[in-house]
Amino acid sequence: MALVKWVSNPILPPNKREIKMRKLDSTKVRPLKSEQLLRIEDHDFALRPGFGGSPIPVGIDVQVESIDRISEVDMDFTMTLYLRHYWKDERLSFPSTKNKSMTFDGRLIKKIWVPDVFFVHSKRSFIHDTTVENVMLRVYPDGNVLFSLRITVSAMCFMDFSRFPLDTQNCSLELESYAYNEDDLMLYWKHGNESLSTDEHISLSQFFIEEFSASSGLAFYSSTGWYNRLFINFALRRHIFFFVLQSYFPAMLMVMLSWVSFWIDRRAVPARVSLGITTVLTMSTIITGVSASMPQVSYIKAVDVYLWISFLFVFLSVIEYAAVNYLTTIEERKQLKKRGKASGTYSIDAVQAMAFDGCYHDTDADMDLPAFPVRCEENMTRARAASIPNLSATRIKRKRSLKGNVGRIILQNNHVIDTYSRIIFPSVYIVFNFFYWGLYM
Repeated sequence: MALVKWVSNPILPPNKREIKMRKLDSTKVRPLKSEQLLRIEDHDFALRPGFGGSPIPVGIDVQVESIDRISEVDMDFTMTLYLRHYWKDERLSFPSTKNKSMTFDGRLIKKIWVPDVFFVHSKRSFIHDTTVENVMLRVYPDGNVLFSLRITVSAMCFMDFSRFPLDTQNCSLELESYAYNEDDLMLYWKHGNESLSTDEHISLSQFFIEEFSASSGLAFYSSTGWYNRLFINFALRRHIFFFVLQSYFPAMLMVMLSWVSFWIDRRAVPARVSLGITTVLTMSTIITGVSASMPQVSYIKAVDVYLWISFLFVFLSVIEYAAVNYLTTIEERKQLKKRGKASGTYSIDAVQAMAFDGCYHDTDADMDLPAFPVRCEENMTRARAASIPNLSATRIKRKRSLKGNVGRIILQNNHVIDTYSRIIFPSVYIVFNFFYWGLYM
C-alpha cells in the first residue's frame, strides 16, 4: 500500500482549499540498517548459539587452491585454501517475502558470533586482503550462516627421510576449535568426503600429489577436555629424476672414473695418485651438497647409503694403488739384492728404467744400456761417458719398438692386484646397485 499525505492547494483561496493526495517517493524512504534488520543489538553475541543446550553443529568444507611450497629443511608446507563454515544462529533470522539471503563483508563479523576455528601445528597464516579483505558472510532468513575465508597457512609436516629421495611424504592440515570443546561445538565435514575439493591444476616441481582425503577425529587436552578435529590429508611422492641428475649419476661416473687407474701402469705414480685424489674430492663435494639441502636428521637416508658406498669404492681404489705401489717397491728391492749379490752391479731393466726417466721401455731395446757398478764411482763415470754417443740411437730404437707393443708392456708391468681389481670392483658395484634399487624402488 502506497503512503499518502494530505496537502492543501496554496493557489486556491483558504475558504475553497481542496485537499489532494500525493504519493511519497519510495526512493527517499530510509532503509533499515543491517544491524536493525538482524536485531544485533537485541542479543548477546558473546555467547554461542543455543548456549546451555546441546553443542552447536558447525560444518566445514575446504577448497584447496594451491600448495605453494614444500620445505624439507623446515619440515613444513604452505597451502592456500578457501575455508567455509556453516552453522545456524536463530538470533540472525529475519523476515523475507522472497526468501533471499543477505551477503556482508568482514565488517559485520566483529559484531556477531563466529566459530573460532584454528590450524593445529601452524607456523604462519594470514587472510588475503587484496583488493579488500577476502572474507564473506552470508545470512539466510531462517538463521543459517555461511562464513568464507581465503587463507594461506604454513603448517608442520612430520617427514621421514629414511628413504629420501625415493620417499613418499604424508602431510595433513588439522582444524580445530580453540575455545569450545565437544560439549559446546561439534565440528564436522559438511558433505562428508566431498567436503574437500582441489584445483585440477595443482602441481609441484619436486613432488607428485597422489591423493587428497578428509578425515576427522578427537583431540584430548588434560586441562580442557576433548575437542573435535578435522584433517586434510595428502600424500606427496617425490620425483626422482632431479636427484638422479644431481647426485646419483655424478656419483656413478666418479666411481667408474676411479677404475681407470687399474689400467694405468703401476709406475705412473703422478697419474694414478692425481686421479684417485680428484675422484675422492669430487665425491666429497657431492655428499656435502646433498647434506646442505637436507635437515640435520640423526638417521641414515637412502641417498646417504648410495653416496657413502660410492665414496668407499673411490677411496678403496686409492688404497688399492697404495698397496700395489708398496708391494712393487718391496719386490724390486728383493730383486736388486739378489742381482747385487750375484754380480755386484744393478742392471736396469724395463720396469726400473721407467722409474728413472718416466717412459715406457722395451726390454730388448734397453739391453744396450750400461750396467752401474755398486761400489766404484770411477767405473760408473766411465760407463756414463761411454754411453753418451749411444743415447740418441737408443731412444730412437726404444720409440720404434713401443709403437706396436704399448699394450703388451702395460700388461707385463701390471701387478696381480690390478688384474683382480679390474674384475672385482665393477662386479661388486653392479651387485650393490641391483640390491639398492630393488630395495628402495
